[in-house]
Amino acid sequence: MDFPLTRPPLRSPNTRLPSSSPPAHLHRPPPPVRVSCRGGSGTGDDAAVRTVRTVTISHSELKDKGRDLSAKIEEGFGPNGLGILSVSDIPGYISLRRDLLHLSPRLANLPEELMKEMEDPESRYNFGWSHGKEKLESGKLDTLKGSFYANPIFDVPTSDVSLMQRYPSYCRPNIWPNDALPKLEQAFKMLGRLMLDVGLMLAYHCDRYVFKKMAKSDDEGLESILLRSRCHKGRLLYYFPRQRSSSEDVPSLSSWCGWHTDHGSITGLTCGMFLRDAIEIACPDSTAGLYIKTRNDDIVKVVFQENEIAYQIGETTEILSSGLLCATPHCVQAPKGEKALGVERSTFALFMQPDWIFQLGDPYYFIFFVFRSLFLQMALLHLESILRCSSTSITICDHNLSETGLQEDPILSIPACR
Repeated sequence: MDFPLTRPPLRSPNTRLPSSSPPAHLHRPPPPVRVSCRGGSGTGDDAAVRTVRTVTISHSELKDKGRDLSAKIEEGFGPNGLGILSVSDIPGYISLRRDLLHLSPRLANLPEELMKEMEDPESRYNFGWSHGKEKLESGKLDTLKGSFYANPIFDVPTSDVSLMQRYPSYCRPNIWPNDALPKLEQAFKMLGRLMLDVGLMLAYHCDRYVFKKMAKSDDEGLESILLRSRCHKGRLLYYFPRQRSSSEDVPSLSSWCGWHTDHGSITGLTCGMFLRDAIEIACPDSTAGLYIKTRNDDIVKVVFQENEIAYQIGETTEILSSGLLCATPHCVQAPKGEKALGVERSTFALFMQPDWIFQLGDPYYFIFFVFRSLFLQMALLHLESILRCSSTSITICDHNLSETGLQEDPILSIPACR
């Protein structure tokens, strides 16, 4: 049976609180991560980091509701996985990715007065253009990249003014530079909707995996939750070309995006596009890219192909699945060296998340999750202090949300950086 690409009428979520005992898998220590690796080509410390290929599912497999993909779902998203898998052979995806990412440099280089018109302080810069509004791990404002946020499904999620005031980062309307860059709106929406459709297919198979181990109704499943949502958020990112000398490279894995775990349900991610003088090139540094922290506290570099969409599990899904689907800490390293000078990068992320009226269930796992997160944070801070004493550079994620005002609800309103 094929998946419909139309959205059903919105319904109020009806999440039940489970009365069963804690899931058995929470009491078992994770076995070693089993992944297929290929050697990296970095130097120094980077050479010791494994390069891992994502678990991959073809679009035709995903489209088949009768196919059992539980093994691949568990390998990619399960307690012993990396919290990421990719989908290949998606019809129309290659051209939609290229069309949108090529618009990113043009958007970022519009006149300053037009950029100001695209800013939306009322949404805490969660709609329209945002540059220099968020903070890096060092506490400095992030001017390395600019972001354009929009809801690819609803231009106006609600007309209720009170909701716009209460949830401005979800409910305010989109802002499009239709006069200055008329192609952006259509390109953004078409890619965003395709990534959502594929993500919903993936969510269906995630539900089949979870329902084998937990007593849940279809209405409580990930697919149903995401179908009801009106606040999916797309983020077009542009990394400005670096002009500094190679001696100023920061030796941190998180030099482009700090260590963090996504807070929503599922994040769809395109492979980054690198440009020099408006010409697409290969990444100039083999050590640059996405890094993930495994369940065994190893750090691996994760790769997927340009013609694939990667999907990462967020903390909301981990809570709702009682840990059967797991989110993982990750970061992005910038390219280093002379070859990286003058190189710009574009990418696109779609943050699939529940509707603003959705309520989390499973109080046991929520408590477990909070304490585990606090323990991990303390462990990372302890590791940072040890490495500082040994004159080794490392940075730990601190979004300083209380200072920037980027969080307003239990689920983060600002999508993670890419």
